[in-house]
Amino acid sequence: MKITFITPYLSINGGNRVITIYGQKLQQLGHDVLIVCQPRRKITLKQKIKSIIKRDLLFLDQNKTFSFYDSLDVPYKILETNRPVIDSDVPDADVVIATWWETAEWVANLSPSKGAKAYFIQHHEIHDYLPKERVKATYKQCLHKITICEWLKNILETEYSDTSVSLVPNSVNIQQFNSIARKKQDVCTLGMLYSSTYWKGCDISIKAFEIAQEKIPNLRLVAFGSKKQHHDLPLPKNTTYFKQPIQNEIKNIYGQCNAWLFGSRAEGFGLPILEAMACRTPVIGTPAGAAPELLAKGGGILVKPEDPEDMAKAIIRIAQMSNDEWKLMSDKAYETATSYTWDDAAKLFEQALYRAIERTKKGEL
Repeated sequence: MKITFITPYLSINGGNRVITIYGQKLQQLGHDVLIVCQPRRKITLKQKIKSIIKRDLLFLDQNKTFSFYDSLDVPYKILETNRPVIDSDVPDADVVIATWWETAEWVANLSPSKGAKAYFIQHHEIHDYLPKERVKATYKQCLHKITICEWLKNILETEYSDTSVSLVPNSVNIQQFNSIARKKQDVCTLGMLYSSTYWKGCDISIKAFEIAQEKIPNLRLVAFGSKKQHHDLPLPKNTTYFKQPIQNEIKNIYGQCNAWLFGSRAEGFGLPILEAMACRTPVIGTPAGAAPELLAKGGGILVKPEDPEDMAKAIIRIAQMSNDEWKLMSDKAYETATSYTWDDAAKLFEQALYRAIERTKKGEL
């Protein structure tokens, strides 16, 4: 197949990383792949000064014209300006894939020669900062939908009446995230991804830790994130915080924990769940993203949403486990993360693209 991905811009976020993985894997399966995207919006002088004062070097790096795509073998084309993608930007192909609500609008308007039209959905993007009605309209378009977890598939079926959605769950890079079998830490250590974004639910995880710490004073917390701590969301005293750790350090952060806290209110998938589990760290998670499916096999504990008390009970339960009990949960976490690879996912994605072509030929799209 000739396959074109349409993306908003190049960046290092999780969703774009997943797209590049599929680009590479589909090439390895013998397909011709091209990524077409907008340039990153130029930052203003005011933003530059603000970032330098805050020492937010990651923000500056993300706004450079190059990115981690440069180290990949997947061909890509950056448009000269920030504008919608049109026919002349895209080669004739077998399938063209939208990857974000705006790109779905563009893909819907492309000529049939650009390929069967698919829509890779990694989140339900109904957020206050987006034009909600326009976003909802893209989920109703006649594009073949491909999504990453059961809750998104269910939303597309129940709210948008699409019963032909392809489910292709994410996997994890086992070369990057892995661990040999290990024992429980003597001092119970918990970990979390730190972000001040409200829907990430870090306030829930922090509150749960503080409640559990009242009963187990020697609990330890480690965390990592892309920015310095926000004054409205301080981490507990004596937390070990890793700001912008290099990729090779992240597995060691996961690997020193007895459990990983996932307090998200809303999530497309939740890749840190799989990354932690691949490092043999059980996850205590709210039912957001793929957490219900991933924790169902016993590699962690699913807790109530918006309930720090319930999360604290799970923390205490894991802290009080014997080494044998903990190791059983740790092994199940590792088994869940490693039983399904990116190669498996790529084959499902390939099948979903063939399905898009088949539905187009039948006149369903």
